[in-house]
Amino acid sequence: MYSITSVKEIQDLNPFIVVGCGGGGEKFSNLEGVETVGFIDDDVNKQGKSFMGFTVADSLETALKQDGSANSVAIMLPIGAEGSALKYAVQAIDKGKNVICSFRSLSIKDNLALSKFASRKNVIIKEINSRLDVVEKIMGVAPEKCTEVLPKISYTPKAKVIFIGGTSQECGKRTTTRLLGEEARKRGMKISIISTDEMGLEPPTDFNFRAGSLSVMDVPSAVLGSIKYCDETEEPEFIFVEGQSSLTEDGNPHPRGLSASILVGAHPDAVIVGHRPNHPYREPRGIENEIRAIEAIEPTKVIALSLNLFNASDLKLDDFENKYNLPAVDMRNGGASKLLDVILDYFGENKK
Repeated sequence: MYSITSVKEIQDLNPFIVVGCGGGGEKFSNLEGVETVGFIDDDVNKQGKSFMGFTVADSLETALKQDGSANSVAIMLPIGAEGSALKYAVQAIDKGKNVICSFRSLSIKDNLALSKFASRKNVIIKEINSRLDVVEKIMGVAPEKCTEVLPKISYTPKAKVIFIGGTSQECGKRTTTRLLGEEARKRGMKISIISTDEMGLEPPTDFNFRAGSLSVMDVPSAVLGSIKYCDETEEPEFIFVEGQSSLTEDGNPHPRGLSASILVGAHPDAVIVGHRPNHPYREPRGIENEIRAIEAIEPTKVIALSLNLFNASDLKLDDFENKYNLPAVDMRNGGASKLLDVILDYFGENKK
């Protein structure tokens, strides 16, 4: 009822004042046949400056004074700005303007009073939603509503962030993270451990959550938010982030996007790659592919390998060190101390 299903519905409401001088506002204004006559943004650093050829206004009133020809207001704000979106929607309707909003800004389904207000003012209110109806048509099932809910954040931690990734599922990422944390705390270091899995319940993990339950857009926010929380509350030297699955694992592509999202959210200073040779029920493409993928996605460096040799008793650590020119450890056989030394040496902090 309130969903935009074609650009023609938007064109019929021309011209527009657009709220939000970011990616959403630009994308909306670039839709075919859409006429924009002004922009608004609450960010004082954008107000008065040029955006797409228009001077950014600080309010709807100011924008209408700059150009009074607008029939409609398009609200293209990010998640977390629902208060501002609601404010502009009410102001626009009160001034007799139609409203188009993005589901990231303001869900009409969750704010039905707006539709009643628009009806009384004889104007139209619609939203560009996530089109989950299309997903349901294709797959036979879909979430009831958009699951992207976390605000986007930017943060640079004081602590060094170490990401523990791997070539497949069940290759030793959680064990590596846990034993590495134990060794660090045994040496008296201040560290934090973040597990991105519901099974990450063992100490010394500080907290865990299932990243796979989140929207792919929310995973980086949740990971970075966790890093920010640890950095500000614990003031650690290092933060260890347990990854999930793999960027390159064959046979089961579904978790690979999750792995990439966690890696992006961690934005690590260094990476440890876990590997399980002769994996009995996964299909890793291998160490070389994983390293190449990690270093292509993030400006980071793989500095060591953590090997689960349970299914490869004939292989030795030296075999991997010689082949990949990286330190290799077996965490189940005393590898934690060596791995921590590798990390400290990499950052020039080894006091041994």
